[in-house]
Amino acid sequence: MDETNQKLGLLIETAEASQQLSAALLERLQRQVQGLDAIVRQEIRRTLIEELREVHTESQRAVDSLHRLEHAGRRRAAFWTLGLLACSTALSLAVAAWWLPSPSEMTKLTAQRADLLASLDVLKQHGARADLRTCGDHHLCVRVDLKAPRYGEQSDYFVVHGY
Repeated sequence: MDETNQKLGLLIETAEASQQLSAALLERLQRQVQGLDAIVRQEIRRTLIEELREVHTESQRAVDSLHRLEHAGRRRAAFWTLGLLACSTALSLAVAAWWLPSPSEMTKLTAQRADLLASLDVLKQHGARADLRTCGDHHLCVRVDLKAPRYGEQSDYFVVHGY
């Protein structure tokens, strides 16, 4: 049994040595994994920072482009607004100059109106308010005041209604 004990002892020693070697290798592997983890995290941070800087730069370019577009759009809108305002003003002035009478024409028309009003007053005094109509077969008729007295040698003149 001695030989069997010896073989078992050697086998146990070998197993213990293998176990210690495995534990050492496992510990070494864990340190390397932790080192790799730190390296990978640092590399990811560095890459992320570089990419974020590029994104920031591109975003800033886009913002600057949008500001330039905004200013150009405002200038264009102002140009069109002023252009349309000038055209509509010019058109309004042209129509007013063509359509409305000049100051000298206004003076003449005012004087003519005063003359016409004076003439109208004279006409009203001389029968212009008479209600004349065409009666029957194209006869000229006048409305008369039947309650007023008749005049003339044969009483065949009537007073016109309203006078």
